[in-house]
Amino acid sequence: MEQNGAGLAGTIALGDMTVHRLGFGAMRLCGDSAWGRPKDRDHVNRLLHRAIGLGVNFIDTADSYGPQANESLISQALYPYPSDLVIATKGGLVRPDRRSWVRDGRPGHLRAAVEGSLQRLRLERIDLYQLHAPDPNVPFAESVGALADLQRIGKIRHIGISNVTVAQLDLARSITPIVSVQNAYNLRDQSSADVLAACERLGIAFLPWYPLGGKRGLRALKVKQVATRHGLTHAALSIAWLLAKSPVMLPIPGTRSIDHLEENVRAAALTLAPGDFGDLG
Repeated sequence: MEQNGAGLAGTIALGDMTVHRLGFGAMRLCGDSAWGRPKDRDHVNRLLHRAIGLGVNFIDTADSYGPQANESLISQALYPYPSDLVIATKGGLVRPDRRSWVRDGRPGHLRAAVEGSLQRLRLERIDLYQLHAPDPNVPFAESVGALADLQRIGKIRHIGISNVTVAQLDLARSITPIVSVQNAYNLRDQSSADVLAACERLGIAFLPWYPLGGKRGLRALKVKQVATRHGLTHAALSIAWLLAKSPVMLPIPGTRSIDHLEENVRAAALTLAPGDFGDLG
């Protein structure tokens, strides 16, 4: 691992597992809108191996990316996996077409989804399995309960939830231990601040999806100004801000570019000054 790698971000616990506090989101390895397969699979292999070389030991994926392609890309590139690598995947969204993300939290669907992910990832047990989103047509407790059942029989090691409220987090925790929450969070969208605060109080990892936010508006201009001071990209500074925001934050920025991957990982070594933090918000 390179000295300036992801390990400089420190570590975070996911139940009885420990990973570096800067991961990689694999969603963009598929085609546009996380649909289809990449045109250059060799490039995907090189990018994933470069992430590992940079000290990344946490990769986030989902069965809906592709759909049912992203997990296979990871296993084809990295299996047999490094001993310290944690692959987190998600289920509970289906993709009838490129533009659709349909929630399906039925226990039967989740059981089948877990079996499919195990096969594509070439695993006997998934280290972290996350409910991708609550299904308004299925009682949330039934969806979480199905994952708890799969955990009891050894298909899942740890359970996480995504796109949830504090009340849903509390309900899930009343059913089974929850080690992670994945909600949208970035400089422009901090609407899950209450969920982040709950995770801090409970010692639960918070995975911010869409961690870079948009690149327009006054806030984005401030990011650019501070990034220029440090000789960094907008993306790297946004990641550094997330890392500084909370000790339970586990950013998972994704990219198809090896250059951008390397720039993102440089954020692990950046310490924001008080003035920088104030400028960013």
